[in-house]
Amino acid sequence: MKRATAILIAVSGAVALHGCGPQGRATNLETVDRTSTSFAYQAQYRDPVPRSAAADYLVSERMNAERCRPAAGDGGAKGAQVLPLELRRESLSRGDLVEVHVEGDQAVLGEEAIFSGDYIISREGTIKIPFIGAFRAESRTPEALSAEISRALQAGGYYNEAPRVSVLLSDLASARVSVSGAVFEPSPIDLGTGDGAVVSERREQARGASTEARNLTVALRRAGGVRPDADLSAVELRRGGRSYRFDLRPVIEGRAFDDVMLLSGDEIVVPSRLCFQDDLMVPSPISPPGISLFLSNLVVPTQSNASAAIGREARQVPYGTRLLQGIVSTNCVGGARATNASRTAALFSRNPITDVSIVIERSIEDMRVRQDRDDYDPFLLPGDAIACYDSGVTNVTDAARVLGIVGGAALLVSAP
Repeated sequence: MKRATAILIAVSGAVALHGCGPQGRATNLETVDRTSTSFAYQAQYRDPVPRSAAADYLVSERMNAERCRPAAGDGGAKGAQVLPLELRRESLSRGDLVEVHVEGDQAVLGEEAIFSGDYIISREGTIKIPFIGAFRAESRTPEALSAEISRALQAGGYYNEAPRVSVLLSDLASARVSVSGAVFEPSPIDLGTGDGAVVSERREQARGASTEARNLTVALRRAGGVRPDADLSAVELRRGGRSYRFDLRPVIEGRAFDDVMLLSGDEIVVPSRLCFQDDLMVPSPISPPGISLFLSNLVVPTQSNASAAIGREARQVPYGTRLLQGIVSTNCVGGARATNASRTAALFSRNPITDVSIVIERSIEDMRVRQDRDDYDPFLLPGDAIACYDSGVTNVTDAARVLGIVGGAALLVSAP
């Protein structure tokens, strides 16, 4: 019995102490080298140099910029563009509700109006008015549609002269558009669906409709937001066999921008500069709405994420947050210096261009004290995960606790 007890203690001790030993440093599959043909997504992923050897500070942003392709839209002045007339005008789309009013309709054809009324643009993109046929409405302005209806009424003999016709966009339907390229969630998107906002009774009864829910910037945000490698100087809109390009850099910079109303069937393509642009890591109307972090932080003395107050507030961080800020939100920084100073944190991310997963590990204390920390403090991206590891002192303490428990159990077993 004593021999078995000794063997049990020895094995348990070996297992416990093995957990305290080095587990191997995470190897980043991506390289961060100015001479390499394959770069990491952001230069901040590279391993920190010893603090005594640091000679050049704040170079990551420059290293990222050196890899950028020239902006495709730099042929003209930055942000200086005039939208084509057909894009500046309000246009109709499939499913939209329109009001048609024909002057003198009741007087000519009786007390009940025949031509005037509410019409929904069909799947074929037309509205069908009694006696005079179908009219193409999709991608046209209300003014162009009203002029054609007026001519048709005169040609059909219902009026001696072309009557005045009014076509009013009354309610916008959702528009199915596709967004591809350098966005975080490329996919078909339904724009214009309700967002739960409270609408006053006067607005519900008022004529007309707001078009902001179907704007270009809304589509980009609904597609997860633009990625840091996006070429905002040449965002492309494809509609009806034609292609338009827009410079969206003013949106990031907070300057005025003439947004574009989208229609069903539109295609948006965001090209890539194949580089990480630090200046795009800011909240904006076309950036991700925020970052939901996946956290693992069962550290001592915290025994669970719930007791560590890691809830929605800790997981949801603004776009542009860096790793150190995310680590603080996991309660992985601070506490007793003797036991917590040598903690490390691992960042699990993925290169959105190559779709290669990467693991970055940082010594929290080293990042706290080094002057060039920003050069090695990566920006967090949607879908990233953070894991905290306790210090060696804490690991040894846990090992001792395990040995104490096993030893106590062994004494009980060996007792007569």
